[in-house]
Amino acid sequence: MVYRDDYFIRHSISVSAVVLRAWITHTYSGGDVNVKWEENLLHAVAKNYTLLKTVPPFERPFKDHQVCLEWNMDYVWNLRANKIPQCPLENDVVALLGFPYASSGENTGIVKKFLRFRNRELEATRRQRMDYPVFTVSVWLYLLHYCKASLCGILYFVDSNEMYGTPSVFLTEEGHLHIQMHLVKGEDLAVKTKFIIPLKEWFRLDISFNGGQIVVTASIGQDLRSYHDQTISFREDFHYNDTAGYFIIGGSRYVAGIEGFFGPLKYYRLRSLHPAQIFNPLLEKELAEQIKLYYERCAEVQEIIAVYASTSQHGDERREACHLRNSYLDLKRRYGRPSTCRAFPWEKELKDEHPSLFRALLEMDLLTVPRNQNKSVSEIGGRIFEKAIKRLSSVDGLHQISSIIPFLMDSSCCGYHKASYYLAVFYETGFNVPRDQLQGMLYSLVGGQGSERLSSMNLGYKHYQGIDNYPLDWELSYAYYSNIATKTPLDQHTLQGDQAYVETIRLKDDEILKVQTKEDGDIFMWLKHEATRGNAAAQQRLAQMLFWGQQGVAKNPEAAIEWYAKGALETEDPALIYDYAIVLFKGQGVKKNRRLALELMKKAASKGLHQAVNGLGWYYHKFKKNYAKAAKYWLKAEDMGNPDASYNLGVLYLDGVFPGVTGRNQTLAGEYFHKAAQGGHMEGTLWCSLYYITGNLETFPRDPEKAVVWAKHVAEKNGYLGHVIRKGLNAYLEGSWHEALLYYVLAAETGIEVSQTNLAHICEERPDLARRYLGVNCVWRYYNFSVFQIDAPSFAYLKMGDLYYYGHQNQSQDLELSVQMYAQAALDGDSQGFFNLALLIEEGAIIPHHILDFLEIDSTIHSNNISILQELYERCWSHSNEESFSPCSLAWLYLHVRLISAAILHSALIYFLGTFLLSVLIAWIVQYFQSVSGSPIPARSSSDPTASTASPAVTPAADASDQDQPTVASNPEPRG
Repeated sequence: MVYRDDYFIRHSISVSAVVLRAWITHTYSGGDVNVKWEENLLHAVAKNYTLLKTVPPFERPFKDHQVCLEWNMDYVWNLRANKIPQCPLENDVVALLGFPYASSGENTGIVKKFLRFRNRELEATRRQRMDYPVFTVSVWLYLLHYCKASLCGILYFVDSNEMYGTPSVFLTEEGHLHIQMHLVKGEDLAVKTKFIIPLKEWFRLDISFNGGQIVVTASIGQDLRSYHDQTISFREDFHYNDTAGYFIIGGSRYVAGIEGFFGPLKYYRLRSLHPAQIFNPLLEKELAEQIKLYYERCAEVQEIIAVYASTSQHGDERREACHLRNSYLDLKRRYGRPSTCRAFPWEKELKDEHPSLFRALLEMDLLTVPRNQNKSVSEIGGRIFEKAIKRLSSVDGLHQISSIIPFLMDSSCCGYHKASYYLAVFYETGFNVPRDQLQGMLYSLVGGQGSERLSSMNLGYKHYQGIDNYPLDWELSYAYYSNIATKTPLDQHTLQGDQAYVETIRLKDDEILKVQTKEDGDIFMWLKHEATRGNAAAQQRLAQMLFWGQQGVAKNPEAAIEWYAKGALETEDPALIYDYAIVLFKGQGVKKNRRLALELMKKAASKGLHQAVNGLGWYYHKFKKNYAKAAKYWLKAEDMGNPDASYNLGVLYLDGVFPGVTGRNQTLAGEYFHKAAQGGHMEGTLWCSLYYITGNLETFPRDPEKAVVWAKHVAEKNGYLGHVIRKGLNAYLEGSWHEALLYYVLAAETGIEVSQTNLAHICEERPDLARRYLGVNCVWRYYNFSVFQIDAPSFAYLKMGDLYYYGHQNQSQDLELSVQMYAQAALDGDSQGFFNLALLIEEGAIIPHHILDFLEIDSTIHSNNISILQELYERCWSHSNEESFSPCSLAWLYLHVRLISAAILHSALIYFLGTFLLSVLIAWIVQYFQSVSGSPIPARSSSDPTASTASPAVTPAADASDQDQPTVASNPEPRG
């Protein structure tokens, strides 16, 4: 405790605090030396203590032992004597949030979890303070409303027993803060602040805990001018273990969140700080300022609309009271242009500032608008939006986007947040407007705060991938996706609204496109004809198409129920009987009839339909509360492979009502939920995603990325998204390219893969549209987005491989990424992927070893390019769907021909054959020249010019100069 470690003192005591106590006792009252000091202290007549400053272990001196070590021991010791071991670089500050989070006031929020410190000193300090918490929370907030319930969540801790822990901070309906702590003795203690926090103003809330003392400070604006502060003291001991559970920012299944925005949130785990000592600036200042300006403008817009609507309605009431009943005036009011009043108290500056709003109000009939102010504003916002969309859907609608945007802004201000999402997409993609990422973020956040489904999915997707200047944050992504995923099963059972079934229909697939129909289409009419004749399969398909809005048919539950009833009562098909029984149980579009529904359900179950067996269990659970019978049917249905039954069994274990089992069993519940999720059950998938984000079950280790994937999977089945996709598909089938482009852009920006690849396909087919209307590289952007999705199609990998290979517009060539894309397509079983990889090798490219391992090609067996080429072409051939010769088979054959040729050319036989053929050729040439040499050669001219010789005639020389050139008789003619 006094000296440093050395050769003799190997483990000196490490002390962080020393308390020196002194006391005086009477000898007769416990001064015996054999009595423990604690007992003496209890009977002391006087006592005191002081804290001694300790010396850190590595600042202590070495002790002089006056001993000489052997030279080798002394040398070894000196090598490590002055080395101070270093703990991992770590501090207690945790940035829980850096980017604004749009809290919709619903039961979803951000889940964060603290781990134990890796640094031993920090971890020891944390453990020591479990009954004396010392920490600080600092969070930026922008509130739109106070809590509509008794409490709304800001930041709270949930322990491993799913109970609130320390700290738990909530907002009340009056605007106070409710701060709750868990005591060491097991109870909970709460306090409410005296001050009210501000609305529609960015402020920083700082809460510091120091044992039993809590200091709460609210500071407004970026300059942090003081607004309110309060100090609260308690004598109780708080229990605080920040690793035995998880933190929630906003809402959860226990409590709704606030309505507004969260800014940066910092958590100091081991320090109690004054606000001046806290470093937590308002990041994304421009975006925060834009949020504030947006709501200031919207307050003005809403006030104009409220006054205008109220004045118009009251003016009409006065006219009704003053005028006698007149049929002509009634008809004029009903079918004529709405009357206008020019006596509104608007200033010219206000009219100039909102020209589109006043124009829309003048053209609108406000007599049918609800009297309630909030409802009237929302109703008018919806009407403005519908009018704007009608203009967008016209032939030249995309040309008018810049003039339509002011109307969408007014609609957004009225709380109609479909308009907010349109604006977000227009600005983020530069859809016939200058691209503006800041405005895109603003309207996406505004739409998310308004719980607009597509906006929330857009935010979730951008944070999931970390694109378009959104930070990568899986917990934040989960908060958005889980909100929509929770609503998706409810939306599917709602018979109203603009919804359609989400179908995976690719524009490249001609076969699927051919079976798309409408109510007057050939396929639908044929199904209707067959259904009328009593074909059970046609009746069921027709009912499904009408009930869910599938295959291009508009959703029509009433017509669907008629076909369900006809099929159930006229045929013996168990599926139709079951479907109609469910409709009767729930009263969906028909009057409830539980007795008939039960009869039909039993009839379908007797025919072996596992859905009906599960339905009987549901009946006994819901209506009879007979859990034993319910469990019996559900166990039977689960053995038959029904995922609903697996989920229902999980619910029994979760609620603690499974027959013969006492108490809740979350582990077994989680196993059943996981089995249901694997079968495609939505609610089971949601429970699994919750378990993965919290990590509170041992069987579900915390995995935020997996939680996002599961929540995203459910959210992308939402009917409102399906409606947008269906509108895009219908426009494509009708040849309306402009409208198809619009709706596929809206769908693609939510992050659903099928719309991203379809949009890229449209941009490939009509590059002129993409260049004219989009401010992004459409083909590159959306194929690139699609390949980072789960289960992306192989053709998307091939497209990206081609784009990386050739380079695309501003993108340079990248062979390494091209190889990766082709390899992924090959791994998915696409023969073209293997073929393209082989072609790259033919061109001299080298396939990295990790890609070969990825394709399960052993580099030790296939050690050269020829061997790898053989393997790739063979796999290409085996994965080819063509029965006849394919490019893969031809390439494989050509490779083997080349290999055989090369083998022959490099063998000993070819040298022998070459030598032999060369010898034959030389012999033939020699023989040929010999035969030529044996021909008669003309004799030289004698001196006697009259001497004649027997020689063939030759052409006489023309002049003396020709005599210098020798002439040869019988010269062979040149051969062509």
